Amino acid sequence: MKTKLWIFGLCCLLWVSPSLDAKDKKMHYEPLFGKALASYSVTSNSLKGAVFYLVSGHGGPDPGCIGRYQGKELHEDEYAYDIVLRLGRELLKRGAKVYFIIQDKKDGIRETAILNNSKRETCMGKPIPLNQVARLRQRCEAINGLYRKDKSNYKRAIFIHVDSRSRGKQTDVYFYHAPGSKYGKRLATQLQKTFRAKYDRHQPNRGFDGTVSERNLFVLRTAIPYSVFMELGNIQNKQDQKRLVIPSNRQALANWITDAIVADYKKSK
Repeated sequence: MKTKLWIFGLCCLLWVSPSLDAKDKKMHYEPLFGKALASYSVTSNSLKGAVFYLVSGHGGPDPGCIGRYQGKELHEDEYAYDIVLRLGRELLKRGAKVYFIIQDKKDGIRETAILNNSKRETCMGKPIPLNQVARLRQRCEAINGLYRKDKSNYKRAIFIHVDSRSRGKQTDVYFYHAPGSKYGKRLATQLQKTFRAKYDRHQPNRGFDGTVSERNLFVLRTAIPYSVFMELGNIQNKQDQKRLVIPSNRQALANWITDAIVADYKKSK
């Protein structure tokens, strides 16, 4: 019985994966990923036709939340940015079109635990304001300008943040969508479902308490595309810090988010 199920699953995989054409098979280059990972190839067309606007929280003059780990500071903007780069790379490999709204021309994908803070981040080349409302408006205007030009029927904005609570408060990943957003909620729910399944597989006795809820956040109200805002953990908590400081865990987060997005994209068809 197990063999039959495996064969059926393989056949389904082959059926839903469109073949790659010659231009997809060639090597592509994204310097934001850093020298070691700048080159990538499209390995699947599972997200062909989809467009994503990826936004890492804070940046420039604002580091966001700050935690301490082994005597060093952990800055929210650096970890959110590293995960956004990893996520973007996975989406590109699946044939999507990706915009990195927050950019740092020097920091690529990094394989270290402590990500040194800088103030180099820009909003697609423009200096990031310190004022919170101006900062959030700037990134939403960048998203909306691109959104109006893209012809895709599937366009999504993903906002990546890290929370800050008391050190003793361990949290799971939380998923937020704009009030009344049908498709934002659908993606957020798929993310929650995917994360729960991953934890059930890799840590069967752990459980997963990450929730989906509406939040009346400025970026969710102002960005035109259907959006999801994610809080990846408590930067103060020792257990949650492992989700951030271990490079393979940052990659796992990117992989899981990608899997959820692929599943949501299939639903749109």
